[in-house]
Amino acid sequence: MLITEILARNARSYGKDIALVERDPSAGTRREISWADFDRESNRFANALLQAGVSKGDRVGQLMMNCLEWLPVYFGILRTGAWAVPLNFRFEAETILACAALSEFKVFLFGPEFVERIAIVRSKLGSAETRYVFLGARESCPDFATLYEDFIATVADSAPLVPLDICDDAALYFTSGTTGHPKAVRLTHRNLEHACYIESQHHSQTRTDTFLCIPPLYHTGAKMHWFGSFIVGGRAVILKGVRPEWILQAVSEERVTIVWLLVPWAHDILISWENGEIDLDSYHLEQWRLMHIGAQPVPPSLIHAWKRVFPKHAYDTNYGLTETTGPGCVHLGIDNTWKIGAIGVPGFDWECRIADTLGRELGDGETGELQVRGPGVMKEYYKDPEETAAVLIDGWLRTGDVARRDKDGFYWLVDRTKDLIVAGGENVSPVEIEHFFMNHPAIQDIAVIGTPDKRLGELITAIVQVKPGMALSAGEFLVFAEPLPRYKRPKLVYFDQVPRNATGKIEKPKLRQKYGQTRS
Repeated sequence: MLITEILARNARSYGKDIALVERDPSAGTRREISWADFDRESNRFANALLQAGVSKGDRVGQLMMNCLEWLPVYFGILRTGAWAVPLNFRFEAETILACAALSEFKVFLFGPEFVERIAIVRSKLGSAETRYVFLGARESCPDFATLYEDFIATVADSAPLVPLDICDDAALYFTSGTTGHPKAVRLTHRNLEHACYIESQHHSQTRTDTFLCIPPLYHTGAKMHWFGSFIVGGRAVILKGVRPEWILQAVSEERVTIVWLLVPWAHDILISWENGEIDLDSYHLEQWRLMHIGAQPVPPSLIHAWKRVFPKHAYDTNYGLTETTGPGCVHLGIDNTWKIGAIGVPGFDWECRIADTLGRELGDGETGELQVRGPGVMKEYYKDPEETAAVLIDGWLRTGDVARRDKDGFYWLVDRTKDLIVAGGENVSPVEIEHFFMNHPAIQDIAVIGTPDKRLGELITAIVQVKPGMALSAGEFLVFAEPLPRYKRPKLVYFDQVPRNATGKIEKPKLRQKYGQTRS
C-alpha cells in the first residue's frame, strides 16, 4: 500500500484521534494535529503545488526544522507524484546550492532559520523556474517567497487525482556527507512502503503505542522509525530539544512507550541521573517499554549502564543507511540482548553477507565488507551512474562498512572502510578503541582517528570529551589504555568536544582537518 494511502486510511479510520504532537520546551508550547487534519493539510499542500505547476516527476525541496507541519508537507509532495527532497538543516549555503542545482527544484519550501542561506542560494542559482515558499511568521517572510498560509489558502482539501504506482520515484535523500560530499539517494514508493512494514515487524507497534521522535525528520532514520507507528495509526510526539529533563517530561506527560535515542542523548540522561540532576521517581515512566538506538556504533558499556538504570526496558539497535531507506536492514532484535555489541541479524525481508574486495562471500569469523540486499535498497545515486555502479552489484548494496558474522549468524560492525587506521602496517578499527575507552568512568565521549605520520603512516589519535565535573589527565588516559595491544593504543590524546552531526555520527573529517597535521 502506498504510504499516501496509509495516511488516507488512518484519516478514515481514526480521524478524530491525535496523530502528531509538537512539544517545544524552550518556548513552553505544545501543538497537536488529528489524523483527519493531517490528511487535509497534506491534500491542501499537494493541490497548491499542482496549482503552481508542479507535476509528476518534479522535485520539491524541504529545508525545515522539526515541526508539526513537516510531515503533512512531506506527504503533500508525495501525493502530487513529485519527489520530496528533504535537506539537512546543517548544510551551509554552498552545499544547499549544490543540492538545489542537482535536484532542479520546482518549489523550494523553507523555514525562518534559513532565510539568509536561501537568499544566497537564490542569487547564485539564477533559476526563474523555482518558486520559494516560506513557512514562518508573515513579518519574517522575504520578498522573494510566498507565505505558506497564502500558498495553500485558496485550494481544496480533497485528495488530488494523481495516479501513483508503487514503483514510482518518491524522494531524493542526500547522505550526511560524513565520508565525503553528500550524494543524492533516489528512493521509490516501494522503498518507503517497506520501511513501514520492517519497523512494525521489528518493534511490534500497536495503536496504543506513542512514539517519541527527537532526531531530525530530514534524515531517513527518524522518519522511518516513526513509520512503524504510522502504519498502525499510533500517535507520535515531535520533541524540539534534547535536554534530559525535556525528554523525560515528554515521555511522562505524553505517556510515551517507544523512544529512539542517539548515543549522546542516552549518555546525557545517564550522566544527569548520576549527578542527581534528574529524579526518575518524579516522572511517569512505567509505560516506556522500548529504548532503541541507531545511526552510529553503540558502545556496549552504554547499554549495560542503561539496563542498570532502566531494567524493564526492552532494547534494540538498528543498522541502516540512507541507501537502504534508513534503519533495519540489520537489527539486533529485542530478544537478543545477550548479543549486545553486535548490530544484529538480517532485518525483515533482508539478506546480508560479508564479501572480500573481489566480491567473494566470506565465512563466519572472517572480516570483509558488509553487503545487503532487500526491498529497501535505493534505485540509484541520482545523476551519478559511476558511483551507482560502484555500490550496486547484482542487487547487492556495498555498504562500505567492514564487518564480520559470528557462528550464531549475528553481524558485528568493525568500522567504516574510510575510517580504518593503518598504523605500523596494521589495520586498526577506531570503533573498537572507542568502545574500550567508553568504559572509563570519566569519559563522556571519544573519537579515534588516524593522523599522518611520515614514519608510521598514521598515528592513533584520541579526542576525549570528559564528563562535566570530572577530571582526566593524558597520563591517566594512557594508563587506562595499557590492556589494549600496543599497536592499538593511542599515541596522541587531545581533550576537546567530540563533534557529532544531527544524527549522532562523529564528524571525523572535521577532526582530521583540525588535528591531522603531518608529523616527521
